[in-house]
Amino acid sequence: MKLKKYAAIDIGSNAIRLLITNVIITKYDEPKYRKVSLIRLPIRLGEDVFTKGKISNGNQQRMIDAMNAYQLLMNVHQITKYKACATSAMREAKNGRAVVELIQKKTGIEIDIINGETEAKIISSTYLSSLLQSDNSYLYIDVGGGSTELTFFTEGKVVASKSYKLGTVRLLDKTKNKATFKSMEKWIKRHSKPLSRLSLIGSGGNINTIFKRSGTSLGKPLSYIYLNAHYKFLKEMTYEQRISELSLNPDRADVIIPATKIYLSAMKWSGARKIYVPKIGLADGIIKSLHLGKI
Repeated sequence: MKLKKYAAIDIGSNAIRLLITNVIITKYDEPKYRKVSLIRLPIRLGEDVFTKGKISNGNQQRMIDAMNAYQLLMNVHQITKYKACATSAMREAKNGRAVVELIQKKTGIEIDIINGETEAKIISSTYLSSLLQSDNSYLYIDVGGGSTELTFFTEGKVVASKSYKLGTVRLLDKTKNKATFKSMEKWIKRHSKPLSRLSLIGSGGNINTIFKRSGTSLGKPLSYIYLNAHYKFLKEMTYEQRISELSLNPDRADVIIPATKIYLSAMKWSGARKIYVPKIGLADGIIKSLHLGKI
């Protein structure tokens, strides 16, 4: 048996995550992936970028502090290999490349700014094969702070994939997203039309939170009826009530509303009546890609 320890850093628009995973390799079985630690820091880069176009000096320093902390944690865990990927906010920031160079100089951590298509490809390369039934079709949807990644599967194969600049932090500004929402609606409807027995597979911190609160058993889906009722329940509460009564983190209590709206909209447009929540995302995809030598 061989044991390798990998780390993935996901620099999103709402938070920055460090995932540490053991990969157990034997002669006779497929590699087993065992999560060791997940650390999430609520550095909301999207608030800077989607309103001012660049990452502020304050958030640059917070990123440097975070990467220094992650570097120390990776040293303690004796990481074999790591990869850091930045997504929507860093893609759009005017000073994104300069910030990446500054972080490497200050912390030694190299960051790749990946495009939406690459992000969707890495996410969909996770452990979805164990969920996909050959006689069903699926729409995999990952809702982040700055973008939403969509992938259609049928007969276990990818048939269409697209990234939209439609994310939870971006949707907090309600005036600038109508055209993108309409475009995503048309795309989902067009690709859903020829498919039968379609279900959603959702990933992202917000749908994970909703799934956990539902008490649903792992592997079982949430229904459209439940998700719609929960959306109405959340909307009736104030931001402060979501924090005090539901124990949501402050950086989760606001974005959970637009996130749920995106999932519900995708279900409505595709005709899906249930959504599976396997708790996987970009960081998991980075780990698998590292092990397979694809990134």
